[in-house]
Amino acid sequence: MSSYFHQNESIYSKFRNHVEPIVETITCRYIGSNPPHPFTFRAFCKKGFLRCSDYRYYFDLADRFPKARNGQFVYTWAKLWSDKQKEVTLNVTCFGPVRIYVNSELTFKSSIVEELDSKRKTNINVMLQEGWNHVILQFIKTPSGFGGIFGTGRFKRFPFHFLSPSEERQGQEGWIYTEPLEIELETLPSEDSCESSFDVKWYPYLDHIETSKSSQLTSLFGEQRDRVAIAWTKISSQNPGTQSYTLHGENNGEIEIFLNKACVYQSKKSDSFQVEVELPYGEHDFVVKSVCHDNLWGFQFQDKKDDGIHFSLPVPVEGARDNWLYAGSFPKDKSIDLSDLLRVDTLFKQENGETYWRLDMPDSWVRPYLENPLFGKWDYPLGVTLYGLLQTGEELNRKDIVDYALKHIETCTSFYKYSLWDREQYGAASVNTQLSAIDSLDDCGSFGATMLVAQTMGELRDTNVISNDIANYITQIQDRLPDQTLYRKFGSVQLMMDTIWCDDLYMSTPFLCRYYEKTGELKYLDDAVNQFLLYKEYLYIPEKKIMSHVYDFKFNTATQVPWGRGNGWVIFSLSELLAILPVNHEKREELLTFFCELAEGYLALQGVNGLWHQVLTDPESYEESSCTSMFIYAFSRGIRYGWLKEQETYIKAVFRGWEGLSKKAIDQNGNVYGVCQGSGYSFTADYYKHDLTWILNDTHGIGIVLLSGIETIKLQKWLSQTNKNQATVKR
Repeated sequence: MSSYFHQNESIYSKFRNHVEPIVETITCRYIGSNPPHPFTFRAFCKKGFLRCSDYRYYFDLADRFPKARNGQFVYTWAKLWSDKQKEVTLNVTCFGPVRIYVNSELTFKSSIVEELDSKRKTNINVMLQEGWNHVILQFIKTPSGFGGIFGTGRFKRFPFHFLSPSEERQGQEGWIYTEPLEIELETLPSEDSCESSFDVKWYPYLDHIETSKSSQLTSLFGEQRDRVAIAWTKISSQNPGTQSYTLHGENNGEIEIFLNKACVYQSKKSDSFQVEVELPYGEHDFVVKSVCHDNLWGFQFQDKKDDGIHFSLPVPVEGARDNWLYAGSFPKDKSIDLSDLLRVDTLFKQENGETYWRLDMPDSWVRPYLENPLFGKWDYPLGVTLYGLLQTGEELNRKDIVDYALKHIETCTSFYKYSLWDREQYGAASVNTQLSAIDSLDDCGSFGATMLVAQTMGELRDTNVISNDIANYITQIQDRLPDQTLYRKFGSVQLMMDTIWCDDLYMSTPFLCRYYEKTGELKYLDDAVNQFLLYKEYLYIPEKKIMSHVYDFKFNTATQVPWGRGNGWVIFSLSELLAILPVNHEKREELLTFFCELAEGYLALQGVNGLWHQVLTDPESYEESSCTSMFIYAFSRGIRYGWLKEQETYIKAVFRGWEGLSKKAIDQNGNVYGVCQGSGYSFTADYYKHDLTWILNDTHGIGIVLLSGIETIKLQKWLSQTNKNQATVKR
């Protein structure tokens, strides 16, 4: 077989059998490529188009323009960023005639097939250019309908959000759209276009529609007597040391002003004011609490840039047009704790629900968006990636690695409640896209299991709430067969319906094990135990002592294809279960026997270079890194825990496997090769061998490779300690 790279470029050529620097190099490369950037905050106008649960935008033009006449046109316009030229899949549903233009090129024109079926989803493959890509949708009103649904073709892991395209709304999220037009636009909007370049009215409105705005709070919240609103900004001093400044302004109604949570000014009536403040160099929280009296509230400060101070947003919000965030309204007698209020991962309780930060723009709210490729993302491959990082940081005594992983996890967990609210308000959440809309084991089990490990290493916000919700989903909501086997009744694509995947032993049982450890409730452990025995009935190939990838109830048979990583998930997860299973559990021996049978089956299929193959029984299929790593991991644990009897044979297999990885699949820069991409399934090995190709540095494998390295280190230490103990006994 051809190598992934020249042997001189392998990490083995640098470190030989020293495992610690190898896993450290892989870890540093990963963290360096995925720095801990925060979410991006953007302005979003709720009068724009919201999204459906599948993350496509719903262009409800018949409702927006009920007086539109047949034959009229509406154009919608947005832009999408791409860091390189690439093909993406978009999807459209047509309520009538639709044309789609990307960078002024017609890429889709509906036919009668799409126009006469308002439920039909049509995929469109589009080549994006590097940089901004302007997308124009042209809708035509007909008696059959007006509008459509358009957006991402892969909503689970990689949903797109489109940004407002014009200079006037730079940085905002969402589409802008014309009023109904009698004739088509002569020129389509493009990169250099402004809204004012076209003799049409664009929606949503850019400014508050009232002509005499009395205050920003009246525009945002209306006239609400005896209600309170909060405004938050940062005030910065650019001068060294501590300086005295005088701030001038005007207020309507009652007002209190806080600097770093201490009250520095208050007034019970409308007035002009001046506030003396002492400001050290740097940024400081500056808060105004305004109470509506006689239908008046609000405030205005004079900008003091020339005096060495200025106001700025508490967090950058793309598309905002001033320096304040607003929250409200609240009852006058409500106690407001600024320590809880001044953060952007918190919802604020009102009598009839919850609310979040707003902007002084029409119907505009602050929304966080995940715009990092990986950091801050919740999905199942990252669950095992972060597990590998946590274990690496612990084993190498690298607190910085542990802290990085914990920060990633808490970026997700701290916005959990917000993401549920965001989804309810806007149709689809802007962050935690899978966690906020759990409908499969993939969405929760893997990352949730790692979250429970992380919870033992440091306090993380809202992990208890999330773990309880995941446990409830797996035990009460996830589809099961009558015998309680977890299975996929539905799927994000048709082929996944009515199937059992051996992958799902990892998507469920490690979480159940750790939730049992957290709660002490035996039912979760027993569920994990039973899943292994039930999956064995459906997927085990006894003559080879390995597992089929999938059982398909549409054909009432297993595929009989032993996919490498699917088998890796099985023994990897079984080792996690056996490690915490009480020695007196009634099914422990049955599970130990199953573990040893699987280990024997996998051992017999180890390749000549020490790696296992994409199709385990086909040495002509490529050497696959993630399954190799999981077999190393499970064998090492089996040796150390005493589950495997022929220890010398398995010790050799572990070291051969790790040496093979470091020679053949990890280069000198810590890049990981040969990790199979996320899979579908097939009844033919050809799909796995030729269609299911590998991806460089894929998150399905990085964490698993790290875990295999950590287990190799632990095995080395265990052997060293065993030899010392034996030498002591002999003396």
